[in-house]
Amino acid sequence: MTGSDSMVPATPALDLFDPAPVAVALFMGPRLLLVYTNAEYKELYGDRPLGVPAREALPDLEQAVAFDWADRVLATGEPFRVTSEDPVRIRDKHGRLRDRYFTISMSRATPRDGGGRPEDQGVLFVALEITAEVTARKEIRLLAEKRRRALQRYESLVTAGTQMVWVSDPAGLITESSPSWEEVTGLSEREILGEGWLGTAHPEDRRGLAAAWERAVEEIPELFRHTYRLRHADGSYRHYELRGVPVREGGRVVEWVGACADVEDRWQRDRRKDLLALVSSAVTESTRVEDALAALGEAIVPELADGCGLYLFAQPREPVTDEPLVINRVAVSVRDGLVREGMTPVQPRTERVERGSAFDRAVRERRPVRRRLRPGAAEPGDVPPGTLAWANAVGVHDLVMIPITVGEVVVSVLTAYASGDRPPLGPAELALIRDLIEQSKPSLGHILEYRRTQRIALDLQRSLLTEPPRLDDLEIVARYEPSPMADEVGGDWYDSFVLPDGAVTLIIGDVAGHDLPAAITMGKMRNMLRGLVVDRQEPPGDILRRLDLGTQILNPEETTTTCVLARVEHAPGGRRQLHYSVAGHPPPLLVGPEGTARYLDRAQDVLLGGLATDLVRSSSVEPLPPGSTVFLYTDGLIERPGQDIDSGLAWLRRKAAGLATVPLADFCRELVAGVVAESNDDIAVVAVRVPEDDGGGDGGSDGAGDGDGGGGAPVPGPVSGPVSGSP
Repeated sequence: MTGSDSMVPATPALDLFDPAPVAVALFMGPRLLLVYTNAEYKELYGDRPLGVPAREALPDLEQAVAFDWADRVLATGEPFRVTSEDPVRIRDKHGRLRDRYFTISMSRATPRDGGGRPEDQGVLFVALEITAEVTARKEIRLLAEKRRRALQRYESLVTAGTQMVWVSDPAGLITESSPSWEEVTGLSEREILGEGWLGTAHPEDRRGLAAAWERAVEEIPELFRHTYRLRHADGSYRHYELRGVPVREGGRVVEWVGACADVEDRWQRDRRKDLLALVSSAVTESTRVEDALAALGEAIVPELADGCGLYLFAQPREPVTDEPLVINRVAVSVRDGLVREGMTPVQPRTERVERGSAFDRAVRERRPVRRRLRPGAAEPGDVPPGTLAWANAVGVHDLVMIPITVGEVVVSVLTAYASGDRPPLGPAELALIRDLIEQSKPSLGHILEYRRTQRIALDLQRSLLTEPPRLDDLEIVARYEPSPMADEVGGDWYDSFVLPDGAVTLIIGDVAGHDLPAAITMGKMRNMLRGLVVDRQEPPGDILRRLDLGTQILNPEETTTTCVLARVEHAPGGRRQLHYSVAGHPPPLLVGPEGTARYLDRAQDVLLGGLATDLVRSSSVEPLPPGSTVFLYTDGLIERPGQDIDSGLAWLRRKAAGLATVPLADFCRELVAGVVAESNDDIAVVAVRVPEDDGGGDGGSDGAGDGDGGGGAPVPGPVSGPVSGSP
């Protein structure tokens, strides 16, 4: 307290206000001297000096009107109460200026004895801080204003926007739609609300859309997105993207808000890009034109059409003659649900094209031909050959036949079908189909050119594989099987002819490589070897040495070759013997009539080509008992993926032993059958069988000469191989 005690009015006992949760101050006397403040007052306003007028004690209190009211309360005795609308900027006990809000009340304070002296009268000041409540009310008003404006924007968007805006309850049932949704779909708001909006989706998309939305309502992602086809009021469909976000209050979802936007153009661009990439990859990786066409059809179905048929000319001709066209159906793709037993054009087959039909016109005029049909009422000339029953059964109503040309030649025809509920093939679908065809043409051209080269090589190879001679005393059978799994023609060959001295020559050979050069090299080697064999009656090893020498001198660039050269000749005493030499080739197999089988490997030398020209090659002679069979073969018969050659040789020996007594043609057929489908290489075989009554003295026993694996005992027989012909 400042000043002398005589100047300070007497004050009542005020210590009961010390713990009060409100600010309390007492001003006494006419000058309203500050005589008391409690703890809360000091907390709010700081420690103020006592004994001085209020205006001096509270110089930073900007609400001067409050002091005016204090004077009035002291004079009249009427209490005063006010809640501030504007903040009061005061300095707190820490010296910081802060804006605060208060509710202030003032009342006249009179001593208990009721003394009437002015200096014994005063004003009791009580202040309650309401800053937190006022701030909260302001924030609430601000938030309410923001929500009002957001709602106004939302209502404007719903009313005038092009997007279809919607609101659903927490369970996913639509509670509010928009005029644009009703306008686009042609449905009323009542038809859209609840689950009615799902009915606007394409039937094929409806189940997926409903499942995705149900999952979103259950899992509550931050953003739900789904693309589907939406039916317009005119019955057409366009792709829309549905987006929705959950609205939360107090941690729980109270509603969903979203929009549905037309994304047809973007979807078409993305689909085109994806399909072109898919077809490009599949066709480029194909080595067979049938596989490339099948990949093209699989890309089109079901994205662009319900069905797609691919046809291929075996030998395209340009210009097309007046003769009826014959074409091979090589691939068919049909969407699920369009398969009818006995009516599905799936199996590859050769078709004869009706002259003047729509298919015929597409080929001859080299342009797409389209047919709009009444479901179930197609005529033979309307649809591709062999598809009439299927087309009518599944309700085809639209199809287009597009010729595929490479250069100026029609090599293939693509047919696309629409049936059932699918709309007719539109401009977008037809344009994309044409784009897919155009992108496939370079690869198709390369494959077809390669096929043409392969066909030439195969024809060349077959032209050199002449029929074995027909003899009265020996039976000779030869077979050649190109592998269906091999990408190119091989250099395998066989040969057999009778020499002037009466000996029968057997040759089996294999030129390294699988291409046209390999086939050409094979032809050269065959003809050179023929000339050398006919020219001189020398041991087979000497002839192969001269062949190797001639090849390295005249054609040093030629590739390496394996070969077996054998002569079936008369031995002293009248029986037959085999005089042979092997150049890097699998050894001949000798099969006895009693079911024994062993390899002849005493005359094994290195393959032909690339070695020293002075190499001496060996020959060996093996007696041929009556009824025995000599079997020569190429490695395609004994080599298969995942299996070593020793296993293949063991299988061949067992299999041949079990066929020792069957006719020679069946013997060869059984050994080749079942293997050719698994082999990655061509297979050539030639076999000769000595008659049972082969005359003369003792020409040697079956046990003489080679043993299996090099001098061992002959294999006891009979030994039968697996029925399938596989090792």
